[in-house]
Amino acid sequence: MINVIIEAVSVALNEEFGDIYEIHMEEIKQGLKEPCFFISCINPTNRLLLGNRYSRTNQFCIQYFPKSREKQRECNDIAERMWQCLEYITASGADQPIRGTKMHYEVIDSVLNFFVNYDYFVCRKEQQEQMKQLERNTNVKGGA
Repeated sequence: MINVIIEAVSVALNEEFGDIYEIHMEEIKQGLKEPCFFISCINPTNRLLLGNRYSRTNQFCIQYFPKSREKQRECNDIAERMWQCLEYITASGADQPIRGTKMHYEVIDSVLNFFVNYDYFVCRKEQQEQMKQLERNTNVKGGA
């Protein structure tokens, strides 16, 4: 599901910013062309609730690498647009959008780090063992 959410974030960014920005989902060691986005999931958690239900918390970090000389200004402008486009995303195969929560951002070393959580619940199907054949013998006590 994490990869599906990353793809949905990528689609939302493409709709907002167009194809002029490259979007990466894997680490780029060399040849990074700015401006671009890098999407990653950090610190996912899985918490057991009642029965077979689980709560999954997924914090995503979308990094933006600016190109202009006014990097802080560019990062602030991009972050303002990201608040809107990442509030609701639609994952492929989902019938309802997923709401982004706990949004915040930081600009560190002239790179925008935009954080958003996409949390959801999971219900695991329990495998039930089928009953075996039951045999019983009955006797009537004191009967004729």
